[in-house]
Amino acid sequence: MKKKRNITLKELAKELGFSISTVSRALNDHPDISSETKVSVKKLAKQMHYAPNLFARGFRSQRSHILGVIVPNIAHLFTSTILKGILEEAELRGYRVIISESNNNEAKQIEMLNTMSQFGVDGILMSLTRKTKKIDEVLPILNRIPMVLFDKVSNKVPCTQIVINEEEAAFNAVEHLIELGKQRIAIIKETENSYNSEKRYAGYLRALKHYGLRVREKIILSTEDISLSHGRRLTNILLSMKKRPDAIFAITDNAAIGAIKALHKFKVKIPEEIAVVGFSNSVNSTIIQPALTTVDQPGDRIGRTAVKFLIEEIENPKTDVITKTVEIKTSLIVRDSSLMA
Repeated sequence: MKKKRNITLKELAKELGFSISTVSRALNDHPDISSETKVSVKKLAKQMHYAPNLFARGFRSQRSHILGVIVPNIAHLFTSTILKGILEEAELRGYRVIISESNNNEAKQIEMLNTMSQFGVDGILMSLTRKTKKIDEVLPILNRIPMVLFDKVSNKVPCTQIVINEEEAAFNAVEHLIELGKQRIAIIKETENSYNSEKRYAGYLRALKHYGLRVREKIILSTEDISLSHGRRLTNILLSMKKRPDAIFAITDNAAIGAIKALHKFKVKIPEEIAVVGFSNSVNSTIIQPALTTVDQPGDRIGRTAVKFLIEEIENPKTDVITKTVEIKTSLIVRDSSLMA
């Protein structure tokens, strides 16, 4: 099948007998063009399958009205809620979005940043890879193009960062368990702490200290991959101990759900014997039995807020680049995994 080439503005103008300028302004609803002309131009454009070249338009206006988005894992449920917020808010404000996935690979992240910069996006929204270390490679791009970080951020990157108060949210989750009378509270976290894991761990430790509970190193368990299978594996380790914990705080819902599955296997009563709390309020948190108590991360609001701040920087550029942290409030959703009778 022969590939059809794109129809140009010049060809549309020739077919209609108008100037290129008139056709362009008609397609863009310019007030100086009559309604009759706009209708005839748009009708033919549709018939001929004309599509505007956004990048060419961007070169002329110095703006493409396209935002680049880079995330570690598109399939992640929480990430998908953020992306939904980004897409909807960008569309409301007249911007299109290009989404790319770094697969938690730092080299790919830098490659995507450079590619988006070369393609002429107006700004970039990015959630960093779990182990981003080469911040020096991000800074030159930040000097050329507005950037906003969200979710997985770094205080070494001087830009606006949209986050939740990870430490406070974790403190509240552990405080809830303590108020239930739980005293041996285990945590399942990442081996090499990302920004998120580090803050959640800090909240866990602060809650124990605040309520005068001992920090028990044996029930602080870490894993490279904070997933359902590893949540189950680490819970098996906790259950093999002579003195088991009476609660588990997992820094992701997936790990918490893995913990619940392990507890079911060993016929442990939840929450009477061991209560479980997760983090993110994913769809799966309401499917598992018992339903999971978890910190609600408002992904949609994070995405929308990130877009608002980025477009503000695009449309009102500043000469100096500073770090600004914007915190989105969370709440603890209490369900049966910690709801004592």
